[in-house]
Amino acid sequence: MKVKKYTAQNLPEAMKLVRADLGSGAVILNTREVQVGGLFGFFTKKQFEIFAGLDQDIDYQQTKKQTKNSVREHQQVPIQDEELTQEIRHLKKMVHTLTIQTKQTETNAPLVEEWETFLKNQELDTLILDELVAAFSSKYDGLEGDEASQYDWHTWITNYLGARMKKSEFGGFHYETKFLNLIGPTGVGKTTTIAKIGAKAVLKDGKRVAFITTDTYRIAAIDQLKTYAEILNIPCEVAYTADDFKKAKEKFKDFDLVLVDSAGRNFLNRFYIEELQRIVHFDKDMKNYLVLSLTSKYRDMETIYNQFKSLPVHKVIFTKKDETKTFGALMNLPILNGVGIGYVTNGQNVPDDMFEAKADELIQMLIKEKANHD
Repeated sequence: MKVKKYTAQNLPEAMKLVRADLGSGAVILNTREVQVGGLFGFFTKKQFEIFAGLDQDIDYQQTKKQTKNSVREHQQVPIQDEELTQEIRHLKKMVHTLTIQTKQTETNAPLVEEWETFLKNQELDTLILDELVAAFSSKYDGLEGDEASQYDWHTWITNYLGARMKKSEFGGFHYETKFLNLIGPTGVGKTTTIAKIGAKAVLKDGKRVAFITTDTYRIAAIDQLKTYAEILNIPCEVAYTADDFKKAKEKFKDFDLVLVDSAGRNFLNRFYIEELQRIVHFDKDMKNYLVLSLTSKYRDMETIYNQFKSLPVHKVIFTKKDETKTFGALMNLPILNGVGIGYVTNGQNVPDDMFEAKADELIQMLIKEKANHD
């Protein structure tokens, strides 16, 4: 077998070079990322190398079989055997990824590219987007004539995302535990959201409700929550220490619902998570809802979720829906992390500007944006 090396800026381009040179019978032996150029280790550029070969005496399937056997038997090939042995475990996953990326690269259908651009702008995560576009392309290629342009792609996207979101639990808090703790970074609207949930529990569900706040870093937050408490005619306790929190829990043990407003801090710093754990007793009687703003970057949301998930996070509340037109995060967190969404808020009015999350309705929020662009 004659082995050749191909270098390109990305894997799909490298795969196209292999196909163009060796045809569909090419055998991928090794794939790796390399850094080239630069000065003293700086300003290097990322490139990808693929080592591929072609044995013309046997068919492609036999070539793959012999290639696997040669790896098992540690036969020598004219590339680094050690690297090949280390990477063979990841080969199947790599081939799968390359197949998806290559299909996307070779797709010239304007409709597919249009949807891909829209979903990318909506910050749909790359892992989800790559698989969706590959499935979209396959479906598109299977249609004939005008069928593709006349097909109901809005419904297809809805069903595709809906199937991926099935494993997550959606919907609000229904008094399954006595304590509901809202956690999250500063500025996302936790205090206002607590007031909305408390108002609904008192005014619509007739529940006996109390507030506890551990947000002793912002006097304005304490005053705001106390104001809501006075309006709703419910008690509010401030917990400066773990003992204060324990006493407050005991004081409100006969209430139907106790809402806890945790301090909003820079939770990119793990120290603040540990500080929160010292004050608040996270037990089976408490649900933790992570509050995130839809105006934030998804990567920041993901980092914050990963910081909090050890508590654990039972559901997510998204705020400020009225301040953005980007809704990819509503799909990303449930699909990639399996965490459900409890509520979405869309304004400052208490308790009106909040609704329980349902997967199909969240998807329609995103699809509606596509319709507005058409």
